[in-house]
Amino acid sequence: MTIDNIKIKLTIALLGFTLVSFSQKSDLKWLDVMLANYEYPYKVDYINLNIQQQDLKMAYMDVKPANYNGKNIVLLHGKNFNGAYWKTTIERLTQEGFRVIVPDQIGFGKSSKPENFNYTFQQLALNTKLLLDHLGIIRTSVLGHSMGGMLATRFVLMYPEATEKLILENPIGLEDWKKTVPYKPVDWWYQVELDQTYEKIKSYQLENYYDGKWNPLYDQWVDLLAGWTLNSDYPKIAWNAALTFDMIFTQPVLYEFGNIKPPTLLIIGTRDRTALGKPLVSEEVGKTMGLYNQLGKSTRDKIPNAKLVELDNVGHLPHIEQFDRFISPLIQFINK
Repeated sequence: MTIDNIKIKLTIALLGFTLVSFSQKSDLKWLDVMLANYEYPYKVDYINLNIQQQDLKMAYMDVKPANYNGKNIVLLHGKNFNGAYWKTTIERLTQEGFRVIVPDQIGFGKSSKPENFNYTFQQLALNTKLLLDHLGIIRTSVLGHSMGGMLATRFVLMYPEATEKLILENPIGLEDWKKTVPYKPVDWWYQVELDQTYEKIKSYQLENYYDGKWNPLYDQWVDLLAGWTLNSDYPKIAWNAALTFDMIFTQPVLYEFGNIKPPTLLIIGTRDRTALGKPLVSEEVGKTMGLYNQLGKSTRDKIPNAKLVELDNVGHLPHIEQFDRFISPLIQFINK
């Protein structure tokens, strides 16, 4: 190879590096692995858990109102989020007199990111129950969004005596993706996470969460994920994200909906098109996945004593997109 050819290859490589570098948002903030430099809306405490031969810290917010009505509610976040995105929900629920407990699950937000962890919804449900026991909470309503909906379902199935009511806000796992999407190992998901950029994260959320309708207010939730990619320890975060992808894909809860005992409310934004593994199937098959305008109804019919509230022209995050339309049926349901 000549010197000129080497120079050309180096120039192309540097140009590619430059393009990748500038593909990130220019004012993107570097974020600590446990979000130490990101402020949550309420005071954050920690519970120490010894799980799978390791000591881990689980972060949580416990917001107690002055006008406590004796009722509690746990808010469970989705996969690409953390407890901070419940800010307005916490504010309104505490105004109504509810004590609100908002954990960051292990591997998420301000909680520990283990080097290795056997993620199961049963383990996360147990961790949540240990937190409630630590706080002395015997009974509570449980609200789960997205992946948190799968976790909330598992919690209710494991601890029906501890659950007063169940609320599912655009939960994922309402269809069994294993039937249509080819299995990919954790290492494959890990590589996908390692390749994340601000633009890729935003593009995914735009297409799936909001069905092409973006509001600049949503940028902050992209920034939280993308800010981690600037951290030299990002591979640890990516590895945990890959493990939770595998958990979601291989541990469906929809076959057990018929066993749910507490009264249940489904709040469904019908514009949502979220489904795991769409890029792995044909365009034709992909169009049949994540149809929440259909999934809400079919899920309601599977759960005993379930009520469905459909929010038209709302995507994956009703409590972010259309808070007033989300909070009204929620408060009405849990106040009964």
